Amino acid sequence: MKSGKLNWDDLKSIIDNNKGARRTEVKVRNGIGEDCAVVDFGDNHCVLSTDPITGSDSNIGKLAVNINCNDIAAAGAEPVGITVTILAPEGTNIHEIKEIMKEVHEEAEKLNIEIIGGHTEITSAVNKIVLSCTVIGKAKKDKAVSTAGAKSGDDIIVTKDLAMEGSFIIAKEYEKQLEEILTPEELNIAKDYINNISVLKEGTLGAELGVNSMHDITEGGLLGAAWEVATASDKGFIIYEDLLPVSQVTKKICTYFKIDPLKLISSGSMFITAPEGERIIKELELKGIKGTLVGKITDKEGYILKDGNKIPVEPPQRDELFKIN
Repeated sequence: MKSGKLNWDDLKSIIDNNKGARRTEVKVRNGIGEDCAVVDFGDNHCVLSTDPITGSDSNIGKLAVNINCNDIAAAGAEPVGITVTILAPEGTNIHEIKEIMKEVHEEAEKLNIEIIGGHTEITSAVNKIVLSCTVIGKAKKDKAVSTAGAKSGDDIIVTKDLAMEGSFIIAKEYEKQLEEILTPEELNIAKDYINNISVLKEGTLGAELGVNSMHDITEGGLLGAAWEVATASDKGFIIYEDLLPVSQVTKKICTYFKIDPLKLISSGSMFITAPEGERIIKELELKGIKGTLVGKITDKEGYILKDGNKIPVEPPQRDELFKIN
């Protein structure tokens, strides 16, 4: 198999056939598009999410904390604690591990979450450091937001600019090549995107405003997120290509590497569905968060509207990041 997520058919088969026992305390269960589980613990619901960092060698501690906390934020919950697992190849020096944990510590401290456990191991089973984290969050009873909550007629809103995480990773990993097409200022803009990949603010606000669904836009980009929300909700969608917020720096990077920014990993941008999208955007702007209305939830099938033509959106395959040689 190639690098990246499993294809949808294989993943769905594995999830559907391997669920373990069914507990009444579990209110949101694992499934396609659901990044968080929700467990009823009385007055509060416990919200959990786990993800590794595999597509980058740069700032993986900072990325790991944010992408996992973003999943918790997409459920409208507050992250409380994080566990950290590091698998490092033979030959790794202790300085590298200390630097990763320093990043994790600094980012966790910034987001007010505690490192509550984990595991560190040197192993020949990996050829580069793999960092995997699990975040535990809390939400008031029955206030958690599900990916599967999208309703027909909902407006689709995305926050900030798309493909920021992918642009940052590419700028760090391929800096020398990009110096051919980007000015020093543009390169710094791309590398600075790592400081904008948290969606905790919009997640908290979305829960307060009663949005129908939220989803952190990660691997597979905007179109992957749209597909995941629609699949989880048993709905469709239409995305307006001419409204999408993609920065000129990201466009230049994607054109150079011949990749699609709409399928590029996009932590830092939240996918939100709600009625009265303009009201949500105004509330976001009051908190200093850019929001853009980019589409609608429909009854069935997913399309992107480009140059007046409806182009069907296929299930996401490998993220565009893995297509760069």
